[in-house]
Amino acid sequence: MLRWIAALCLLCLPAAAAEEQVVLGLSQDRVSITANFDGSEILIFGAVKREAPIPPGPPLEVIVSVVGPSEPVTVRRKERKLGIWVNTDSVLVDSAPSFYAVATSAPFNDILTDTEDLRYRVSIERAIRSVGAAMHIRGAQEFADAVIRIREAEDLYSIRENTVAVDEQTLFRTSIEMPADLTEGDYLARIFLTRGGEVVSQFETVIDVRKVGLERFLYNMSREQPIWYGLMSLAIAIAAGWGASTAFRLLREK
Repeated sequence: MLRWIAALCLLCLPAAAAEEQVVLGLSQDRVSITANFDGSEILIFGAVKREAPIPPGPPLEVIVSVVGPSEPVTVRRKERKLGIWVNTDSVLVDSAPSFYAVATSAPFNDILTDTEDLRYRVSIERAIRSVGAAMHIRGAQEFADAVIRIREAEDLYSIRENTVAVDEQTLFRTSIEMPADLTEGDYLARIFLTRGGEVVSQFETVIDVRKVGLERFLYNMSREQPIWYGLMSLAIAIAAGWGASTAFRLLREK
């Protein structure tokens, strides 16, 4: 009889953990890109909904990630030959997010195991997928690393450890800074609750990033009517050059 009771208790433990769910809030779910847009900061906050008391054991940790639209990227290696730099090998990185920010409530490796990272693709390295490179290309992984290194330098990729505040294992909040040169599209915000390195719950929502006003008109025109867009750009350049030369001539005459 005691063995049956112990078995039932063990079965109830995962169920209790699964009762922890995210209730999320965003300071804004839409980012408008205008002529004077110089970046945005999004406050992400929420609470943990439970049907049972906080389970014993490791404390609850929170991971928040914001992922921009992904696209293939061809990375080329340059080498110096005969005194000049030339492209040699190239590798297609199948999917690289245009923006990727991860905020955590503790050091990343302490709150998420490598197995869970592989399953959910949370870290920057796991978020980038690369197709198989040709056998003759040496150091194929270096091409994916180059994408990460370049975009980290541009503040497009970042891991911000210890930036998620968690109160009483129930309330959490953080802010994600988004740069000025955002790619238009849907940005996926993901929240993971972890205990002992294992994901116990996750939640996803979308942040809409769009050009508005004149930027939207010019963007659509460049895609849908490229000939007219080119002619308009040429006319503006000619008019600006003529206006500048006229202004300088009048200044010299005075």
